[in-house]
Amino acid sequence: MKVLVVDDEKLLVKGIKFNLANDGYAVDAAYDGEEALTLVKENTYDFIILDLMLPKIDGLTVCRKVREFSNVPIIMLTAKSEDNDKLIGFEYGADDYLTKPFNVMELKARIRAILRRIGTLAKGSADAGGSISFGHVTINMAERSVICGGKPVELTAKEFDLLVLLSKNPGRVYDRENLLNLVWGYEYPGDIRTVDVHVRRLREKIEKMPEKPEYILTKWGVGYYFKN
Repeated sequence: MKVLVVDDEKLLVKGIKFNLANDGYAVDAAYDGEEALTLVKENTYDFIILDLMLPKIDGLTVCRKVREFSNVPIIMLTAKSEDNDKLIGFEYGADDYLTKPFNVMELKARIRAILRRIGTLAKGSADAGGSISFGHVTINMAERSVICGGKPVELTAKEFDLLVLLSKNPGRVYDRENLLNLVWGYEYPGDIRTVDVHVRRLREKIEKMPEKPEYILTKWGVGYYFKN
């Protein structure tokens, strides 16, 4: 697995690189947003660890620009702890969030959880036939790709997992806490509005009229469900 660590704190980068290398990851480092974008365009990464506050180009902008051409999983790092900052990160396409200071063991656990979920979904769906189709949308599970109206749609890892969970269980209503546990894979300590952000982004990407969705529907006062 190849990981890119982006942070202007060189000691922190050194510590992350050391710990990930010990687990068998190949690790590249960038110390500003401009360098990070150059590396992402020139290389293929399995994961990006991205600081929010960076020289030259800030982390949110880097995240947004990466999402224009890649769905590589991104964990954002920040010294800020407000939930609104986390929601903004998810708006820009981040898959997960860690607030500094953090335990590197937690960082590695978050990485493993996302990679394990990606691998499990791909393997399980490939064994089951490999695709889910509804309306103008086709989900290729083995490739973790989505075609909408004949055109590819870039989803983040969490958006993809959320879409798969809902579409494989049509009619079942999930509350926000349940979705956090099932899609994020752990008891998420932040704002449950994270789910609302991801649902809205999914609707914008796959629904013909996001303001009047056909597939990902809201059960008012309860949560969300999929209608096929």
